[in-house]
Amino acid sequence: MNLNDILELDKRDSLAYKRDQFVLADDLIYLDGNSLGALPISARDMAARIIEKQWGQDLIRSWNINHWIDLPIDVGEKIAPLLGAAPGQLICCDSISVNLFKLLATAMNMRRERRIVLSQQDNFPADLYMVQGLSQLCGSQSCEMKIVEESNIEAALDESVAVLMLTHVNYRSGRIHDMQGLTRLAHDKGILVIWDLAHSAGAVPLALDDWQVDFAVGCGYKYLNGGPGAPAFIYTAKRHQDQVRQPLSGWMGHRSPFSFEPEYRAATGMGQFLCGTPPIISMGVLAASLVVFEDVDMPVLREKSRRLGEIFLQLIEDDERLGELLLVSPAQSHDRGSQIAFSHPRAYAICQALIDHGVIADFRAPDVLRFGFAPLYLRYRDIWKSVQILSDIITSGRHENKKYSRQQKVT
Repeated sequence: MNLNDILELDKRDSLAYKRDQFVLADDLIYLDGNSLGALPISARDMAARIIEKQWGQDLIRSWNINHWIDLPIDVGEKIAPLLGAAPGQLICCDSISVNLFKLLATAMNMRRERRIVLSQQDNFPADLYMVQGLSQLCGSQSCEMKIVEESNIEAALDESVAVLMLTHVNYRSGRIHDMQGLTRLAHDKGILVIWDLAHSAGAVPLALDDWQVDFAVGCGYKYLNGGPGAPAFIYTAKRHQDQVRQPLSGWMGHRSPFSFEPEYRAATGMGQFLCGTPPIISMGVLAASLVVFEDVDMPVLREKSRRLGEIFLQLIEDDERLGELLLVSPAQSHDRGSQIAFSHPRAYAICQALIDHGVIADFRAPDVLRFGFAPLYLRYRDIWKSVQILSDIITSGRHENKKYSRQQKVT
């Protein structure tokens, strides 16, 4: 594949117009949208509107006249179509970790005769931490974590397991699970399933309802482009909502919060998953960021994502100077999410050199160089140029400069 072929793909790209809806410098190649999405113009404008008008002028009246109080439900309903979820099953609130704790406690309470939470060895550590915290709180007789290698998940599904907790797209390798198949196998054993959609929402077509998913969490700041620390979301299937009782009985989860009753009465439906006061600025920004998805067909988005990754991988494989990069992601695009990762002993330094030369990728310990492909704003020519720059850095040894080895707090 040559540069003319690449430029032709950009001309035929049905999503090319989407890049103009983001704040991005033309000379910057952003391959880290799987960690923090780019800023949509709609989100930038909404941030100013909330601060200057809704907060600055309308003040506390905005809870009613600008419908701040309804934002958690409204934003959840905007996300729902991207996940294949019917209305009434999503709410936006808190962080993935807090929401995961709510769902773990809820699911374990629904399976009191069992105590095992099953997960995989290389799941995102924060998810495992939440299980460890719940186990310490409740005691191992009520909650115990069992972690296995990915290849052993199916064999570990038995009647001792209460909850299967998995991340749909692995944060490090990008490997994608068969959500439908694993959910079905778990249900055959009476196991509830919690899916972490952090690297799926907004990048991979999902069908939570059709696949009979029980529970899911996800964040708003990666492919959904909601900004740093954007609120997360919870999905709970309609069939479970009358049975669930989440443990964080906060004010906003009360059935009638402004009655100020001394006794807690949980709200019905998804409202019961609320806890504290919604972070209005960040939630309003997330709501505005979702505008960019309104006319997007998720299978079309996925196809571009796969094509970007395939070209990136092919260009690297064709460059013999990049032979020292070892692929840790699945070789086939249908087996991975919207990212590709390589291992290299100097991965951190290479990543810093790339950033210094206008290509923003990221590093994951101990030796993984990770590239994300956000189809809404990434161009095919960005792929071509990024591989050229990567090749030049490694060939020239530029990454050996000591300044690129000084690790910062955030890697």
